[in-house]
Amino acid sequence: MAQKDTLLHLFAGGCGGTVGAIMTCPLEVLKIRLQSSGISLRPVFQVQLGTLNAAGVIRPGTVTPGLLQVLRSMLEKEGPRSLFRGLGPNLVGIAPSRAIYFAAYSKSKETFNGIFVPNSGVVHMSSAGFAAFITNSLMNPVWMVKTRMQLERKARGEKKMNAFQCTRYVYSTEGMRGFYRGLTASYAGISETMICFLIYETLKKYMAQRRFPTTDAASEKGASDFLGLMFAAAFAKGCASCIAYPHEVIRTRLREEGSKYKYFCQTARLVAVEEGYAAFYRGLIPQLIRQIPNTAIVLSTYELIVHLLAEPSK
Repeated sequence: MAQKDTLLHLFAGGCGGTVGAIMTCPLEVLKIRLQSSGISLRPVFQVQLGTLNAAGVIRPGTVTPGLLQVLRSMLEKEGPRSLFRGLGPNLVGIAPSRAIYFAAYSKSKETFNGIFVPNSGVVHMSSAGFAAFITNSLMNPVWMVKTRMQLERKARGEKKMNAFQCTRYVYSTEGMRGFYRGLTASYAGISETMICFLIYETLKKYMAQRRFPTTDAASEKGASDFLGLMFAAAFAKGCASCIAYPHEVIRTRLREEGSKYKYFCQTARLVAVEEGYAAFYRGLIPQLIRQIPNTAIVLSTYELIVHLLAEPSK
């Protein structure tokens, strides 16, 4: 029975991840472009008043392009297909990664329920953190290739590397270690997953208590219940992303080809000194636009499949 439950969570997680990845791929590409150091900064001139004679001093500065400017530039220079760069390795990786994550989350939650107060916040955070650690460790090479493909800038009509060519190139230039660039930032991002699932499970428990005052009716779920789960997942992901977003920028910088960014703390320091703290939130808008519906789709699809395929409790 335990093995059957694990397979169910593997299948449900894989389906949820695949649906979400396809529907939100263009926003993922835009987010990666905005996070990278290679984005074209528009020059501007700032006028500052002197302290003694109030004389105007003209100083050069830069302004980061917005979401719509990056989108327009990609469509003009690289064509609409550029918005789906990296979808191949994303689909190859998203199904197993979500499957691994939800299976590990479900299994670890059973274990932690026997250690801590059952279904408490500590259980949800510990389970989410453990599942994210396992998933990040196993899937980092796939996400590394996906990021490199999304950062590749080629004019419309020029041949771009496919996933296999990109994998071979990374291995030939950086060796096996190249596939694990950005892993430390992914580990730092586990905090986002822990916060997300803590909020989601809390809201899920609250909605279940309001909807089903008795446990006997808890198996009867309708469309409104899954819609509520979608809103809960969206709210949880939005809060978690805003809190833990800087690790995403650091991870993208670490995965850039031939960059000066080597380690997590060194990258964070360079970005802060050279670009200011606002740079840690570049790409946050497309991240929220993508991740909020993506997480809502993934979690609600997962919950629906588990609900439909799970054997009724006797």
